[in-house]
Amino acid sequence: MDEAASGMGSMFNYDWFTGAAFERQKQQARLRCARKKFPDQPPGEQAPHEPFQTFLSELEVRTLIYLRDGFSYELKEMVDVGLTGWLTFECEPVDEHYKVGAFVVSLAYEEIVRVEVFAVHPKEKPEDMPVITGFRGSPADLAGPSSRDDARGD
Repeated sequence: MDEAASGMGSMFNYDWFTGAAFERQKQQARLRCARKKFPDQPPGEQAPHEPFQTFLSELEVRTLIYLRDGFSYELKEMVDVGLTGWLTFECEPVDEHYKVGAFVVSLAYEEIVRVEVFAVHPKEKPEDMPVITGFRGSPADLAGPSSRDDARGD
């Protein structure tokens, strides 16, 4: 039985990422982060409250995409390649060795199981960031050093 017939199709598709849903999720993450910073500011009074609005405008968002196979990627920027059947994006590499170049990833929407948006102020970024597994051979490789590291003597 195919996914459409079973009702198990992916909620993520081209329209979700390029339409209002993804933007609303990012907007909600920013708004909730700002509300956490200013808990005493009533929701109806946040618009004219200058410190709240300044903080809100300075927030950054990180988008983490989790796949069915256990891999995850941080979406740096959407890439328009003229096709809508796949999600294509530049991802943010975690490993310093990969930061010298640019990785453009294409993946099937049905492989996406979760999208997380994390809003944070640049001055309040945590030291420990989520582990992004998209640059490893498999999620199990996170347990120990790679053979490349062993060969270099790291």
